[in-house]
Amino acid sequence: MKIVVLDAHVTNPGDLSWDAISNIAPTHIYKRSTQQELLDRAKDAEIIITNKCLITREVMDALPALRCVCLLATGYNNVDIEYAKTKGITVCNAVGYSTYSVAQHVFALITAIYNKVHIHSQSVHDDRWSSSMDWSYRLAGLNELYGKTLGVYGFGTIGQKVADVGLALGMKVIATKRRTQGFHYANVELVNSQYLLEQSDILSLNASLNDDNKFFINKASLTSMKPNAIIINTARGPLINESDLAEALKDKIIAGAGLDVLSKEPPEKDNPLFGIENCIITPHISWSTIEARSRLINIVAENIKAYISGNTQNTVT
Repeated sequence: MKIVVLDAHVTNPGDLSWDAISNIAPTHIYKRSTQQELLDRAKDAEIIITNKCLITREVMDALPALRCVCLLATGYNNVDIEYAKTKGITVCNAVGYSTYSVAQHVFALITAIYNKVHIHSQSVHDDRWSSSMDWSYRLAGLNELYGKTLGVYGFGTIGQKVADVGLALGMKVIATKRRTQGFHYANVELVNSQYLLEQSDILSLNASLNDDNKFFINKASLTSMKPNAIIINTARGPLINESDLAEALKDKIIAGAGLDVLSKEPPEKDNPLFGIENCIITPHISWSTIEARSRLINIVAENIKAYISGNTQNTVT
């Protein structure tokens, strides 16, 4: 049996071990692979491990030994799932590895906007405090989260953890959920999307992307929000029409945005959101604490062991 890791660098740039996987079977690890390199490197592999490499029907046809695709991710839109079924190729994703890390980053973005930490820290390093006549000063208005309404768009595992933190901080939490059967969550009110937009002081996007919610945030939805509202997106970039959001931020239709994902990654240099003062952008890092990445590698290792034993888990086919 041969295992090939096609794009290892983002998951593990060298600060973690691959032993959990390499101890199972001979494993060939590549930092990055182009589509052509993929075919050469995986030609004899029974199992390939990937995050973003495209596993198309052409790729599957060109790799006759391939029997299992393990994703270093929860999402699997880079794999032709339906064709994998026809080929008898098992596809496994990694569920739940980043829940705590993503929820933490949601509030890192929220508090960055509410507490203005960066601009105040920079002012201190620039000697403004040392030369101040007062023992305290503020460069912009600060706000507290207590009593604010947190809207959670997409109430899956991560959305629920975001709600837990919000409730612990004394926030009112409202949420949308596609499947409401059996919903039992104390102190969280399920609402429709329009009410969520209208009532949220902070709107956290935690839904998976589908054909129905692409550009959920657009000119019309933005105009229905409160002028003091902020949007946080740690889910998928195309949930937001970036041109419409840029216009709304510039025109103060809403107060701010904290984004960890964009519609194209890496983004184009002329992305309309770049350079907007009330928009914080991080490079898709919410999932990537060292603890979450270690957990991710271990989940993939367990997926491989389950595949070998004939008791597959976390399958998406």
